Amino acid sequence: MDEKLRNMTSIYITKGEEMLLLFRQCGSVVSDTWVGAAGGHFEENELNDPKACVLRELKEELGISENGIRNLLLRYVTLRRMKGEIRQNYYFFAELDNEVVGDHIVSTEGISRWFALSELSALEMPYTAKFVMEHYLKIGRRTNDMYVGVADGKRVNFTKLPEY
Repeated sequence: MDEKLRNMTSIYITKGEEMLLLFRQCGSVVSDTWVGAAGGHFEENELNDPKACVLRELKEELGISENGIRNLLLRYVTLRRMKGEIRQNYYFFAELDNEVVGDHIVSTEGISRWFALSELSALEMPYTAKFVMEHYLKIGRRTNDMYVGVADGKRVNFTKLPEY
């Protein structure tokens, strides 16, 4: 096996019936599409700690610390094989804390914008993110379960990942 591993995180932040997304521009892997509010690649010291990675990216890209969000949960882990890499994506969801003024959040990575949940399915998103959002809107937002998804070239197949 010659494939390399690429580990990435994303955080999707909600406020009521809205979600903050980023139109990422000039990204090294993903560019000119809507993605989670913040995210990126793991640093070497974060390889076993996706939460540390997503919190660092949240602070770097949006200036929001862990105190600015509530109910941070890892909800989806996806696998995709592409361009000689096995891409592992860790998707977190959280709620914006009421104390944070959320209408004018500025990102260092592109354009941040709040969307009504009903608008999300029409947006252009990276391959696995599109399926995560579809599943989240249909099933995931009504649970606190964690799901694992494997991309097969036609879609991403999700299975609930229980702890036992």
